[in-house]
Amino acid sequence: MMKNFSSSPLHSNNQTPNHIRERNNRKYSLLSAIPLRFSLRGYGFCMATLFFFCFGSLFYQLNGGPPKILLDIRQYLGESTYLDDHGPPAPRVLPFPSQVVYNRVGKCGSRTVVILLRLLAEKHQFNLVSSDIHNKTRLTKHEQVDLMKNISNIPQPFLYTRHVHFLNFTRFRIEQPVYINIIRDPINRFLSNYFFRRFGDWRGEQNHLIRTPGMKDDERYLDINVCILENYPECSNPRVFYIIPYFCGQHPQCREPGVWALERAKQNVLENYLLVGILEELEDVLLLLERLLPHYFTGVLNIYKSPDYRKMGNMTGTVRKHTPTLEALQVLYHRMRYEYEFYNFIRDQFHLMKKKIGLKSVSQPTAYSPAFLHELALRTPEPLDEDEELDTDLEDANSWLVHP
Repeated sequence: MMKNFSSSPLHSNNQTPNHIRERNNRKYSLLSAIPLRFSLRGYGFCMATLFFFCFGSLFYQLNGGPPKILLDIRQYLGESTYLDDHGPPAPRVLPFPSQVVYNRVGKCGSRTVVILLRLLAEKHQFNLVSSDIHNKTRLTKHEQVDLMKNISNIPQPFLYTRHVHFLNFTRFRIEQPVYINIIRDPINRFLSNYFFRRFGDWRGEQNHLIRTPGMKDDERYLDINVCILENYPECSNPRVFYIIPYFCGQHPQCREPGVWALERAKQNVLENYLLVGILEELEDVLLLLERLLPHYFTGVLNIYKSPDYRKMGNMTGTVRKHTPTLEALQVLYHRMRYEYEFYNFIRDQFHLMKKKIGLKSVSQPTAYSPAFLHELALRTPEPLDEDEELDTDLEDANSWLVHP
């Protein structure tokens, strides 16, 4: 008898595993798709991380260090292995100019301004450091570095003031402060200094004896016209080339009357000075300082115009000052032609800033009007033969090249 295999138990058992395997294969295919999706996400994440790492490394190399945003974040968050390895963070920078240097030019109203600054420092709580060194404007390289480091370590906000020629902080990789200054008509500044050295001011009749005790009577009472026309050292170059070096800087060539020092002084004014005013328009200078540095100079005009301050300010006027003859002025003007070119440049810049800010005020006339100076220039003869030996205290080029 033949058996019907279609209904046999053996055939039935062979069919069941096939169905099971087919169902399992479908399940496995669904499950295998899940890890695939996770792998793509992980791959994308890894690539993005690698991209940002490479970009950050490039940024790090181009800037000579980590990106500033990373340093800001680290400083904000607190502890950082970078800070542990490289020292403390930079000092906190206030949201306004908080490092100001007033390298005041002699006999350009600086004592008047310093009196104002003392009152303002007490009122606005900024650190005023006024140097008592008045006769050392030119520094060796070592002295420059020491002074700039000392200035940078003053707690901010500060205003440092001293009779010193322009210091280039960035040359020594030190943060450059904001500079301000005031100048005046060059001939009037020279005359004020000439008579001040001899006779002082209204603060005391004997101040000049303390200031210049070694000056003999024949020098003290030397007629200003004789000094100029007979070419005394005090009244000729390089002594009368005085204002420009304050803005040119510490390089020895800055004390040599000429175009090089003039142009470098102009460049430093444009790049490093917030404001250079002129004494003949002092009220306007104070108004602009109040606009540009309100945290230092707010209320300065109220103080300046107060009766008590006026009384103090009047005591700083030089006594026995008088004007030389026209012949002497002609010679002196020619010797100071670079000083006048710089003064005119500063005056034009100052007036331009007043115009930009919208300051409309009555300006005081200059000591010598442009028309008078133009006439003087036309009438000035060829310069006298001058002995232009440098001052004995002028450092030579070799000392300039000494490394700290």
